[in-house]
Amino acid sequence: MRIIGWIVNIVLFIVIGLLFYISIPVNGAKNIHLKPSSITGIIAQLSEKGYDVGTIDKYLLVGIGQPQSGWIYLGKNQIHRLDFLFRLTSARSTFHKSTLIPGETTIIYIQELAKKLSLDANKLMNSYKELSTFKEAGILAESYHIPAHLKEKAVIRYLLKYSKNRYKKISKNLTGKWDPKEWNKILTIASIIQKEAASQAEMPKVSSVIYNRLKKKMRLQMDGTLNYGKYSHIKVTPKRIKEDKTTYNTYKKRGLPDYPVCSVSIAAIKAAISPLTTEYLYFMKNKQGTHDFTKSYKSHLKNVKKKRKN
Repeated sequence: MRIIGWIVNIVLFIVIGLLFYISIPVNGAKNIHLKPSSITGIIAQLSEKGYDVGTIDKYLLVGIGQPQSGWIYLGKNQIHRLDFLFRLTSARSTFHKSTLIPGETTIIYIQELAKKLSLDANKLMNSYKELSTFKEAGILAESYHIPAHLKEKAVIRYLLKYSKNRYKKISKNLTGKWDPKEWNKILTIASIIQKEAASQAEMPKVSSVIYNRLKKKMRLQMDGTLNYGKYSHIKVTPKRIKEDKTTYNTYKKRGLPDYPVCSVSIAAIKAAISPLTTEYLYFMKNKQGTHDFTKSYKSHLKNVKKKRKN
């Protein structure tokens, strides 16, 4: 009888301890991202992210089911432990699709993003300034599926992390290294190409003009560099050219602007790294909407006159 009593007491002790344990809430982010793994691996990931979980949770999950991978929406920053474990196996985050169009500036994109996600544009922009390696073009021009319920800083961190990883991969594949300072220059050239080229096919030609003019220490004199920031869609006028004192004004400043002008596509990056070998120094938009490229100023003036007649 004593043995039975001991067993009963042990069982009661375990049950009471377990009930106490599962009553302890779990604190963390409303959204978490988990990589595919075993239950043991999931517990390890959660621990690394700061969640107070351990061996008992592992065995509880064995009974509840296999946790999901990807983004999981928990709904609260503090959640009942059993609810937390059940949500790991069943809850999925919803996503908002957002596309950053090549050539758009960060400030314009963030204003649109704020409306779409019902977030604060100023907080998004401040988070970008705080977290981005690059003043402009820190977010690659691409379509994103952003987990719902993320706050401003988390949204920017999500976009920047993806973009930086892509930039690193592209840089190492095309240049054999990752150097943020050098990459800023590549992004700057790519952004000018993005603003100026009429099509993807023209990008290597536009790139050659940029490099050729830089080599000859000629001013770039390209309108696209003045379509930075809030001026993204504003027509460049003689007044703007006269009054703009920034390094984006390539009519006045020799060399490249200090920073990229806008977001860029992978095609523009490739053109910036591998320009076409030409002697072109000028290009002029024709009535077909593409550009005529020329080597001499005399030929360029002929294209200008032709355009004015039309």
